[in-house]
Amino acid sequence: MARRRRNTTYPVVDLFAGPGGIGEGFANLYANNGKSAFKTLASIERDGYAHQTLLLRHFFRSFRQEEVPDAYYDYIAGDITKDKLIQKYPLEWQRAESTALKISLGDETHDQVKKIIKQRLGKTRKWVLVGGPPCQAYSLVGRSRMMSNPGFEGDERHFLYKEYLKIIIDHRPPVFVMENVKGILSAKVNGKLVIQKIVNDLSSPIKAITHKKNGLSYRLFSLSQDGELNGENDPKDFIVKSEEYGVPQARHRMFIIGIRSDINVQPGRLEIKKPPSVQQIIGCMPKVRSGISRQEDSYELWQKALCSASTSGWYKTYNRSQAKNFKKILGRALTEIQSSSLERSSNQYRAPRVMHSWYYDDRIKSLASHEARSHMHSDLHRYLFSAIHAEALGVSPKLIDFPIKLLPKHKNVKQGREGKMFSDRFRVQVASHVSTTITSHISKDGHYFIHYDPAQCRSLTVAEAARLQTFPDNYHFEGPRTSQYHQVGNAIPVYLAHQIAEIISEVLTAMKGAD
Repeated sequence: MARRRRNTTYPVVDLFAGPGGIGEGFANLYANNGKSAFKTLASIERDGYAHQTLLLRHFFRSFRQEEVPDAYYDYIAGDITKDKLIQKYPLEWQRAESTALKISLGDETHDQVKKIIKQRLGKTRKWVLVGGPPCQAYSLVGRSRMMSNPGFEGDERHFLYKEYLKIIIDHRPPVFVMENVKGILSAKVNGKLVIQKIVNDLSSPIKAITHKKNGLSYRLFSLSQDGELNGENDPKDFIVKSEEYGVPQARHRMFIIGIRSDINVQPGRLEIKKPPSVQQIIGCMPKVRSGISRQEDSYELWQKALCSASTSGWYKTYNRSQAKNFKKILGRALTEIQSSSLERSSNQYRAPRVMHSWYYDDRIKSLASHEARSHMHSDLHRYLFSAIHAEALGVSPKLIDFPIKLLPKHKNVKQGREGKMFSDRFRVQVASHVSTTITSHISKDGHYFIHYDPAQCRSLTVAEAARLQTFPDNYHFEGPRTSQYHQVGNAIPVYLAHQIAEIISEVLTAMKGAD
């Protein structure tokens, strides 16, 4: 589809919004006249902390880009309270509260949500519905945990997908974007593939809900393949691999674009872009150390714990034939640990050199959420080993690579060493590669998200995870650290959403008739 000039701001309704990854990507697209190409009419999220994050971002977006007040930057730097921020800008805060809505979608709130969307759309013809129903019930990990539950097939998250269909029926959006996890491709309910039902239901939403035929139907498209897709196509064609489109993360998700059948427009495809590496994105961030959990913590104790590696039993018995420079890297890391005095956190702000304009904001006073977690004493050596192995060989180690004396005392370690399950229990984000998928599991432990630098010997901070999810640096996550990790892990990469917004804007612009 030929690109056209965009001078119209199109409305967005964002369901299951989380902390606002999709909405931010759309809001970050600007028309040729300098105005935002999209404006969110309603962004709906039920989680309390995610909604607080969403609300703060809507407040930020209530100002023109160059007019965001200093008070916002004072707040995210911790210099003023939220109450003080609201007192200074009550009208803008009220405006944010009117668009960032804390609502649990479902039968009980359906009429309320229907009324809100209807009133705000008015007679608007060109707009987009975005969002994806909660996906835990369809994720591979989620299914492995839930299949033994007799209530799995009746799980409420299946019915939230129906709520998404009902909203499509109520408001007949000209375009929608639905996202879900890759695991949905193999998920089954009542012995049938979920993805086939989703494709059929999205094509004919009223038939899916009422089992009656009527005129409302949608043509479905992929963002990575040309042409209309239907039940005869391979569902894998809906998968988008984020790292192929400039995102520093191997995040694979299903995206379905629906265009109402009476609209004779076909969307374009995402354009292939080389992604930056983990080191290019987070390597400029201040070095911080992990803490030691379950005992007294200090830099001296942390230093002592790590420096004992060179005289430990696992190091003496480790076969370094594959990683011939292992000893050299370990020596360098221990020298750095002995000569530096790292803190657990740092607020020194530095933007990456790559994608600089995407992340950077010269008004940021200090870096938020760059605080390392604590790790057990026994895990510190495992993190140290893993990071050195990754630097030496360019790959994260499997359990089979670990020295016997360094293995955790878990009942499934033997199966892991045989490659049967959890063989990558300790996963390093290799410096020269894109990161693996930043998931909500990062909120529970850091074993899958080990920093590549052995001299820091820790898992990723919230700020680093947010960078890899391509949130701009002035994006602030509310709530305790565990919730911040959860929000970041559940989000859609903002830079990917930004590119999707470009495609949707072109579709709406190409539609015939007035805006």
